[in-house]
Amino acid sequence: MKWKADQMPAQNSKIAVVTGSNTGTGYHIAYGLAAKGAQVVMACRNLEKAEAAQQRILNDLPEANVQIQHLDLADLKSVALFSETMKKNHKHIDLLINNAGVMIPPESTTEDGFELQFGTNHIGHFALTGHLLPLLEKAESARVITMSSIAHHSGVIDFEDLQSERKKYKKWATYSQSKLANLMFALELNRRLKANGSTVTSLGSHPGVSATELSRHSYIFRFLNYFFAMAPVKGAAPTLYAATEPDALEYPYWGVTKLGEARGWTGKAKISQRASDEATSQRLWDISCGLSGMSYLN
Repeated sequence: MKWKADQMPAQNSKIAVVTGSNTGTGYHIAYGLAAKGAQVVMACRNLEKAEAAQQRILNDLPEANVQIQHLDLADLKSVALFSETMKKNHKHIDLLINNAGVMIPPESTTEDGFELQFGTNHIGHFALTGHLLPLLEKAESARVITMSSIAHHSGVIDFEDLQSERKKYKKWATYSQSKLANLMFALELNRRLKANGSTVTSLGSHPGVSATELSRHSYIFRFLNYFFAMAPVKGAAPTLYAATEPDALEYPYWGVTKLGEARGWTGKAKISQRASDEATSQRLWDISCGLSGMSYLN
């Protein structure tokens, strides 16, 4: 479908949290929601970049309600502190956009000792969602949108070596595992929300191949940014569609749909067989509870 952000329904009175919104698709997600009247909390690790991004939005949208709050998804203490601040300042949350992520960095770990990609992309968002679920439950019909990737198709959840400690570190395999975990989390979260009679809905999305800073660790992807990748504003469209359109609730995973889902307009994205495996998803959920210290919807 030829859907653009300006077709989005009005978001007046909505409160939206967008992780990693100082740049790339996250910035355009925050901008799009602010342009439609939402109160946007830009949850970012780098406050200097976040302030610059906030100012760019306000330069274009002087009446926008855009706030900045520090959040480092690679530090579970930061996740907890961010969540406590949200609970003090807000009575509810309508939209949680789990957008932030890292892609193929040099081998490294989070503050809590997790492999950086799995720890940031999956565990950080798993914990954040659990912390913020009480605020989401207080909204009329909240949505959680978790950003996955076409890379999830090649991902495998290696329960024997989730942190890439036993085998040689393979950055692409580890990234794909984290993105598979993101989609499995989105789907399993929705199953558990429904089973608990919640009014909150969980969906997944992906941005295709978009020209963002996420590719800074890859020479090949930086090259593709110039000649092949979509503009990040286009990559943001599937997430905005999933977050706001009534019809999005009819399907659990949205992305761009052409050229192997690398480019194109928003549509129903393909879900790999591994991502649909409920037994594996349940196991990943249980392990994620243990690793994050967050137990919810059990």
